[in-house]
Amino acid sequence: AAERAQIVREHGNRIRNPQLAAHLAEDEPAVAAAALGTARMAENDWTALIPRLPVRARGFLRFRSDLPGGAVRLLDRLGVSDRALPLPQMDEPLVLTKEIPPEPGQISRHGDAVIMPFPANDSADVQPHENIASDAADTPVEDEALPAQARDREPRPVSEPGAIAALVERIEAFKRSRNEIRDADTADNGSAPPLPFVELQDAQRPEGEDGLIFTTDGEGRIDWTEDRVAPMLRYLKLSDCLERAEQLGMLQHLPLSTVPVTLEGAPQISGDWYCDAAPRFDPIGGRFVGYTGRLRRAAQDDDAEGDPASDRIRQLLHELRTPVNAIQGFAEVIQQQLFGPVPHEYRALAAGIAGDSARMLAGFDELDRLAKLESGLRELHGGEADMSAVVTGQLGQLAAILKSRDAGFAVKLADGCKIALAQAEAETLSWRILAALAGAIAPSETVHVKLAKKMAEGYATMRLECELPTSLARREDIFAAESQKAGSGGMLTPGSFGSGFALRLARAEARSVGGEMERIDDKLVLSLPLLTGSEAADSAATGAEETARPGVS
Repeated sequence: AAERAQIVREHGNRIRNPQLAAHLAEDEPAVAAAALGTARMAENDWTALIPRLPVRARGFLRFRSDLPGGAVRLLDRLGVSDRALPLPQMDEPLVLTKEIPPEPGQISRHGDAVIMPFPANDSADVQPHENIASDAADTPVEDEALPAQARDREPRPVSEPGAIAALVERIEAFKRSRNEIRDADTADNGSAPPLPFVELQDAQRPEGEDGLIFTTDGEGRIDWTEDRVAPMLRYLKLSDCLERAEQLGMLQHLPLSTVPVTLEGAPQISGDWYCDAAPRFDPIGGRFVGYTGRLRRAAQDDDAEGDPASDRIRQLLHELRTPVNAIQGFAEVIQQQLFGPVPHEYRALAAGIAGDSARMLAGFDELDRLAKLESGLRELHGGEADMSAVVTGQLGQLAAILKSRDAGFAVKLADGCKIALAQAEAETLSWRILAALAGAIAPSETVHVKLAKKMAEGYATMRLECELPTSLARREDIFAAESQKAGSGGMLTPGSFGSGFALRLARAEARSVGGEMERIDDKLVLSLPLLTGSEAADSAATGAEETARPGVS
């Protein structure tokens, strides 16, 4: 490298080709410094070459003072601006006098005399400065009396010490000027000097900042969000955080408006949010490409305290979902032969594992939903649903299944039982109750179901009375979870944890909307507030307005 650098620096070599200069700039530092120090090019060539140079090589140009103006401005924009120290603000002589103490062997009567330094000279006929000629004549000099060896050991004066002193003085002047400017700014602001790391403290995001922007891909996974939360939110599937009604809306590419979302994880993202999102479509082909939306924090109630037990359950479920999701993903990879052919026996085993993982995730969702409902952290979505039509349709589906057992329901239903629940929420609530009862019906057993309107304390309520099957009537607590035996429910699956847990979850859902579900003797009674005529109109208008609202708020 040293030999190549010497060749480049040889007298008469001038690099005028930008391509050659760029090639040599990527070589070792010695070669790059020699090449950029001897390059002679036009301003256009320099402005085209500098952005292509490595950062290390750009620094070699700091020591050149013959660059064109355009190249200098470009280096300043790139941050390579310290090519020389700035001149002091005050006028100073380039060479300063300095007191030099007398050398060993010299005796001076004028200790305060200012002596100009002079270059070294071995000759004995050096003439002193004329300003101190008289003093020098009166001063005895004993240099000649010293032995020759002692004179050889004496330190020689340094060549041109005035230039070094001037440089040191310029540096000190620059530091003084910078400190004076800083002190003046502090005095003008009337504040104390800043504390250490104050810039980092100011850069922290205030706690009141409670919104963030995101985009998703066509599958609903967050592919971009703000840098401060990107590691925690990227690749999160938005539909996994929504209820079934909103999931169906995302499948239909509908706008999302004020949709409750609960996130778990780091403190920066954990908690309740509201999501507003609008679908995005390819301007050329019209293909759906994802959502653009905003998450904003839900208002926190200072008086509401979360149940520690519910919090622990939710944290445990969050930790369990990750490995189960991974197992399900690997099983699907094997079952679908994504990485190559797989024997059918292994594919069958992988399909079973994927199915078991899906059932486990469904159970986790039910546990999480129950914990949030019982702790008051979640409420069901409002809307309007005809409970009479919902119960009638689901009883018809169950009758076809129970027909093989010679069992069924004896039904007596009132019409027009409209409640303040979204259609999907009403169907889920009704199915939990009816499926739990149908799964417990013995062969040749008939269960009576009655749906009626009641007036209680001046309020109109819907009352669903269901006779308990014999197996449930014998239990002391019908809301207690139990281990579900394989194949015990046949085609009816009220939930992953049996009929007791399903009824407890249905009770929590009813209480979240101002209703109640309880056992009275051998009957299971569900009570929900009915919508009056004016409330039904307001609910329908609100739902239509939210559905028609485009964009992101």
